[in-house]
Amino acid sequence: MNWVGFTTLVMREVGRFFSVYRQTVLPGVITTALYIVIFGFTLEQRISEIQGVPYTLFILPGLIMMNTLNNATANTSSSMLQMKLLQQLPDLLTAPLSGFEISIAYIIGGTVRGMVNGTLVLLLGMLLIQMPVKDPLGTLVFIFLVSWAFSSMGLLLGQLAESWDQLAMMQNFFLTPLSFLGGIFYSIKMLPDWAQTLSFINPIYYMINGIRYTILGVSDSPVLISYAMAISLTLLFTMISILLMQSGKKIKQ
Repeated sequence: MNWVGFTTLVMREVGRFFSVYRQTVLPGVITTALYIVIFGFTLEQRISEIQGVPYTLFILPGLIMMNTLNNATANTSSSMLQMKLLQQLPDLLTAPLSGFEISIAYIIGGTVRGMVNGTLVLLLGMLLIQMPVKDPLGTLVFIFLVSWAFSSMGLLLGQLAESWDQLAMMQNFFLTPLSFLGGIFYSIKMLPDWAQTLSFINPIYYMINGIRYTILGVSDSPVLISYAMAISLTLLFTMISILLMQSGKKIKQ
């Protein structure tokens, strides 16, 4: 293990998004505050509560999860694609770093960004609407698992994409719809039976329900299934992204 090179790459990835925090951190917090004001405070006049929880509190765990996975994915995918398009990737590949070390360094960078954004939104909810947190440690563990899973997925998307248009298409037609259909603003019990069945094949549904349980103690599905899904996605995307990096496919031009 080349610890010097590995640590340097991790610090570069973390420093890259911290140096432009106005683009990588603040927008997520501001957007979440707008969601709370527009969807929460406004719709709460029509939907007072879901599963015994005030509507504004009910949607906040979903907003935390959406902010976490979007930022984790964006960090690794944009960094990898930028390196490819600027022809900087060959320099990295010639460094004394293995595909495993490069992949893990990128994934850690995306995980840190996802955790920072998710934790900030969590604190925003606690300060803005006095959101109770039933299991603080479980909440942070879940944010970490989802950050790692979607950071590795973002690395995979960055490796596969050959242009910004392709990357945007993957995110807009896959990640965004699954996020909004995962139960951020509603309980799937409010849907017809066929729509509930479709929700069960949406992995982000389990991410949202898992963190909703750790924060509020309510969930549409068993929390153990959510943990199993988060761990499975973490292992799956991590292995695929590492194997693709080691093979050089879509990477070496």
